[in-house]
Amino acid sequence: MTSLVGRREELARIRRLCREFRMVTLTGVGGVGKTRLALRAAALMQPGYGDGAWLVPLSALDQGALLPYTIAEALPLADRTTRPMMEVLTEYLMDRHLLLVLDTCEHLVEEVAVTARDLLVAAPRLSILATSRRPLGVPDEQVLIIDPLPVPDTGGGGRQDAVTLLADRTAQSVPGFAVTDGNRAELARLCRRLEGLPLAIELAAARLRDLPAAELCERLDDRFELLGDNEAEVSQADPPWHQALRTAIGWSHQLCSPEERLLWARTSVFAGSFDDAAVAEVCSDALLPAAAIPDLLAELVDKSILIWSPTGGGERYRMLDTIREYGAIWLRALGEQDGLRRRHRDFYLKLARRGDAAWLGPDQVSWNDRVNAEHDNLRTALDFCLANSRDHTALEMAAALWFFWYPCGFLREGQHYLERALTLDVEPSVVRNRALWVCSLTLMVQGDPDAGMAWAAECAGIAEQLGDTAAAQAAQAMVMAAATIRGDLALALALADSLLAVHRPERGLTLPTMLARLGQSHVHTAYGRVEDAVKALEEMCAECDKYGERWMRAYADLFRAQAELTLGRNDAAQTYARSALEVKHRLHDSIGIALALDVLACAAAASGHPEPAARRLGLAQQVWDTIGRAQIGIHEWVSARETCERQARAMLGDEAYQVAFRAGYDTMLDTGILHALHPTHPAPEH
Repeated sequence: MTSLVGRREELARIRRLCREFRMVTLTGVGGVGKTRLALRAAALMQPGYGDGAWLVPLSALDQGALLPYTIAEALPLADRTTRPMMEVLTEYLMDRHLLLVLDTCEHLVEEVAVTARDLLVAAPRLSILATSRRPLGVPDEQVLIIDPLPVPDTGGGGRQDAVTLLADRTAQSVPGFAVTDGNRAELARLCRRLEGLPLAIELAAARLRDLPAAELCERLDDRFELLGDNEAEVSQADPPWHQALRTAIGWSHQLCSPEERLLWARTSVFAGSFDDAAVAEVCSDALLPAAAIPDLLAELVDKSILIWSPTGGGERYRMLDTIREYGAIWLRALGEQDGLRRRHRDFYLKLARRGDAAWLGPDQVSWNDRVNAEHDNLRTALDFCLANSRDHTALEMAAALWFFWYPCGFLREGQHYLERALTLDVEPSVVRNRALWVCSLTLMVQGDPDAGMAWAAECAGIAEQLGDTAAAQAAQAMVMAAATIRGDLALALALADSLLAVHRPERGLTLPTMLARLGQSHVHTAYGRVEDAVKALEEMCAECDKYGERWMRAYADLFRAQAELTLGRNDAAQTYARSALEVKHRLHDSIGIALALDVLACAAAASGHPEPAARRLGLAQQVWDTIGRAQIGIHEWVSARETCERQARAMLGDEAYQVAFRAGYDTMLDTGILHALHPTHPAPEH
């Protein structure tokens, strides 16, 4: 929302400091424009960093323990090993020339300081640009205080930056508005009264549509005189608020209708962005009828309290951090904070349940987009569950979100929440059983069968005691996965056959059954019984197609491609692999992407095309490096890739192979995938 009017000097200083020092922190009061300056500076400096500039927004993060995960998620890093995340981060950043922008650090100063210090020590070419209302205290940190915009003096002279911003923002809501001889003095007076603070000026601009500048100034004067004990919580906030910002926000609050003020306070429970359906369920009651919510949201957007954003999934809203803080203060004063946070938790628990029930069906893409958009709110709800763990809600929610942790690419975060919930809620139950096998799943897919087996074994034992058939079958599927990773194919096949023997197609799709189909086909292919593998996969595809399921259907295509390779049907293998790659790319399934690229490389090498094979191996390696354990450690997949590399090297020679491999490795992932899907396009240049 805040503008870059009059900020050229600060931008130049930020760029100069970032060239000379590796840790630069922009400080200043809320609403002064630190974030906008940091983003603009990073955009200007990005070409100077070989590995780019990356934004890490922290305002919605409540728990410092999630800081390494949040940084990793902002980077092209989707590590699926079970190593500590800080170890993963330092290894990833160690040799990279990269700028991290850590935005809004003041509520996590200690955690950010420790993390930044450790990363800077481990990664000598890393630079960090942070925004915070207070310095972080990192060694060699360079602190740049961002001041409000210059304002005209009482005679109207001096720099006009604040007036320029006021006029620019007012013109957006009042077409044709301009600074004239008739209003110049009052506009300057208004900017002086607001002390040049950009956010305060923008809030005032929203009121100039209804009031002339002179009247607005008078009302603000009255507002200044009213500041006192009735806003003690705001004035004593840590870090403290600038008086001009308190005045502008408080006055904007005063000018809202009672319903608008109440909705402002209640929507402060949301983290990140939110939609009107969430607001209607979480915030409505007899005082705020659900039918009134859309109009009230529009009014808050009109008053610059909310920011409206159209997205592919519908309209969403968000608040600037300072506006949210003010709403949260009023929510506490109203005595509604705990009740609203419970309603927020309940809404996102229901969302998780709905996504869980719907995932193995036709709406996977829309659910992928929905939960990604709600990531901040899901975290906030989970943290609330864990802090108030008097029931099973933390376990239930963490387990219900399995489709977010695995298919949507957040395995490490899922493992973090599941293990915390399992530690807090230890009594045997059906809910705990589900969390046990989901936690096992996150570890298996990260290539850690030993840790995964521990959770699966506990699940199997309790499931037998409780007669929990669903959990028992899921635990058996996890044991099958562990056997596959360890190379015990006979056991894997026996477990898969056993699961399929009790499968009832009329009951719909289940994850254990589909994993069993894949496990069965993998073993048949490894034993050379390709026709049996194809039969299992065709049965799986028919079931998936019946329900419109695409995520596991794409894995079936991928395993079919591997089977076709063993028969030398390279064209068919590439067709199936591309079909899988298209779906996996859309759903951000890193393991599926890497496996599909491996198969395409193998097919190219086997067809006598070593250069594209080497490129695809390089592109796949780029993804495997972000996952951790290549090919999840499954022997047959590792062996196929090694054979492909030997074939390509033999045909190209070591030097040409290395050039092609490096070209693929250095290609932007989306660009490389586009070329792999449509090889008639020119190969990407570097």
